[in-house]
Amino acid sequence: MALPRRFLPSIASLRALEALDRLCSATAAAEALALTQSAVSRQIQALEEQLGVTLIVRDGRRIVLTQDAVQYAAEVRAALNQIAQASLKLTANPSGGALNLAILPTFGMRWLVPRLPDFARSHPEVTLNLSTRIKPFSFAMEPFDAAIHFGEADWPGTRSMRLRGEAVLAVCAPDLIETKPPTSAASLLDMPLMHIETRPGAWRAWFAAQGVQAGRVTGTTYDQFATITQAALHGLGVALLPEYLSEADLAAGRLVVAWGGPTPSPGAYHLIWPDAKSGDAALIKFREWLATQIGEDDLLPR
Repeated sequence: MALPRRFLPSIASLRALEALDRLCSATAAAEALALTQSAVSRQIQALEEQLGVTLIVRDGRRIVLTQDAVQYAAEVRAALNQIAQASLKLTANPSGGALNLAILPTFGMRWLVPRLPDFARSHPEVTLNLSTRIKPFSFAMEPFDAAIHFGEADWPGTRSMRLRGEAVLAVCAPDLIETKPPTSAASLLDMPLMHIETRPGAWRAWFAAQGVQAGRVTGTTYDQFATITQAALHGLGVALLPEYLSEADLAAGRLVVAWGGPTPSPGAYHLIWPDAKSGDAALIKFREWLATQIGEDDLLPR
């Protein structure tokens, strides 16, 4: 049954509402939409009249969305993302479809991208669009069909396929331990330890694997492996780096192992996709191809 026209507002008015919610400013929303501020206000007013609901209140010279409007704007944003994603697929590759994939920067570049020529040869009809995301996100709020993620595959409303595990090494610049080498795993607690933002429990898990109950482990935090690797190379502390990422610097002597050997990390790399996308033809082809690329004995590209 078709919905009444009242409940199908124009895209222009919905974009105005979404921009106002996201940018928290009518001026910023107008700039983002290439409109005047008064035009944004008129779009919101038209939306209020059509729905018969108050969406904004005035706080001095500011326009503020009501709490109900904030929730509505979040659902509108998800719907607009779906429309944009469908349009991208149709225009980019109408015959074979497109797959919008979120990848982790380092793993994506080191493990996935070197393998993609094989996927392109096997499925030239599929367009693969890659963007980086470091943290988990809601598929309803982001224009992705699937994501490659490290950790637990516990995103609500999704399915997953395990790709591989990972082992890490505690590494640092040679000068950092030249005069006072660590005498035990526990002695690293007295050194500057560097953490990856997306794996806050990594050091605690590493110490536990060495038989040390470390409790709270303090130190500096970095958002990506690229930055923490550079920090380690410049002697700022000890970092836990995946084997594949530290191998070249270890071989060249730019880094050394501070203590221990390869230690399995909690969690694993997974391909994750929303339930609603399980039947997507492009995703099925990518998933079936990806299954041929994984295995615990598979060494990551150097």
